[in-house]
Amino acid sequence: MVQVDGRVRYWGIVDGLGGRVLRVVTLEDGETVHNAFPDRNFRVDDKPRGAP
Repeated sequence: MVQVDGRVRYWGIVDGLGGRVLRVVTLEDGETVHNAFPDRNFRVDDKPRGAP
């Protein structure tokens, strides 16, 4: 998912974190990591939060 500021969000399940979901945010190039953290609010649904 691309944010309004051009940063890109990725999610993945990490066994080393007890199966929790890790969110990684990269800069616009899609490679340089800006931030990474366990995403407590991750939900599996058909559309991103805030989408119409």
